[in-house]
Amino acid sequence: MQTEKVKNFFNRSYQIPPRWNVPLAMVLILVIIGSAGLIFYQPLFGNLSVRAEQEVTTEKHVAFLLEIFDKIKKHYWKTTPDAEIVELYKLGAEKLEKKPPVTIGDNRTGLKSMLSQIVSSIESEEEKKQFAVDLATIVLYNLQPAGRSGLYTEAKEQALWDNVKNIDRETDLYEEIGVDKEDSVEKIAIAAEDKAQELSQTLNDPSLSAEEKQAAADRLAKVKRAQETLTQPHSRENYDTYGTEATVYGEIIEKDTLLLSIKKFSPITFTEFQQVANYFDQFTDLNTLILDLRGNIGGAVDIMPYFLGPFIGQGHYAYEIFHQDDYTPYKTLVGWLPSLVRYKKVIILQDDKAQSSAEVMAAVLKKFNVGILVGTNSRGWGTIEAVFDLENQISEDETYKI
Repeated sequence: MQTEKVKNFFNRSYQIPPRWNVPLAMVLILVIIGSAGLIFYQPLFGNLSVRAEQEVTTEKHVAFLLEIFDKIKKHYWKTTPDAEIVELYKLGAEKLEKKPPVTIGDNRTGLKSMLSQIVSSIESEEEKKQFAVDLATIVLYNLQPAGRSGLYTEAKEQALWDNVKNIDRETDLYEEIGVDKEDSVEKIAIAAEDKAQELSQTLNDPSLSAEEKQAAADRLAKVKRAQETLTQPHSRENYDTYGTEATVYGEIIEKDTLLLSIKKFSPITFTEFQQVANYFDQFTDLNTLILDLRGNIGGAVDIMPYFLGPFIGQGHYAYEIFHQDDYTPYKTLVGWLPSLVRYKKVIILQDDKAQSSAEVMAAVLKKFNVGILVGTNSRGWGTIEAVFDLENQISEDETYKI
């Protein structure tokens, strides 16, 4: 096409104005150079266009791993230089025996170059997918604190949210103690107590193997869960409706003493807490509260501004969240709970398994002199976790998140 245009150009007749004192040969040379330039650079411009399009449509496995890099930069709890994150990718690649021959820098551009080299050297799609999954897993796992971040499938995400909501899809609490859903609370309580005594005797049998004793202990733990969930009307209703087990359990252990156990903080724990506290408000002799946070692994931190208000009042700065070099303070959003005001003596129990939101609660109650803190140091594990979607996927059969 270009050659034809040049040919037509020479076939045309042009009148050079007299005022132009430029030799015709010079004009022709300039035009020829200009035309040749257009012929030479046209393919180059075309290649630049193709390259730009390729930049937008990065190879999917590379795009997948780069998006994880971007998510870490934006959402990780501390501001982290590119070089530190890229180093995790490099070490992960070496671990997978996929060290690239050339690296051009410790930033996102250098990371893209490295990943592109590695992925292009892998032959099959299945091997590319496995490499991407393995490298993402290594990088996320090694973010500090180690082991708290990871690559999630939809099944793993469901398991995470079930854990937060205190849902166990593998266990039927009614079956664990051998009762029907229509049975009365009294019958359920008796059945649970009988089953607990039976299993306790089994645990004390010296003839049992270690595996048999462990099985009995696991069964006893489920019976206790059934007892706590199914003998409280509001907890039983939540279980029948949503499948959520009780996270708050109340028991009068002395005439004047109420034991309130908070096992974890689920999205409905604050509602449960109010229900339990209000239920025991009918017992007029109670004046001592034991708040048991032992073994509490934390959970939904977003309910803490509500949960702390009944103990310290509304509008108080209770705690801070640190993210990307910024501290965000949080105030209590509700006030005193009338059914708690009566307790003049408060004891907070804590152990080395208490973590996250449970640690926040114990620290706040201690700081505001709500009660006496009894136990051991907590675990010191207060990270806030979230699940993030990924736009770039590497499989039609599985959706990955981080």
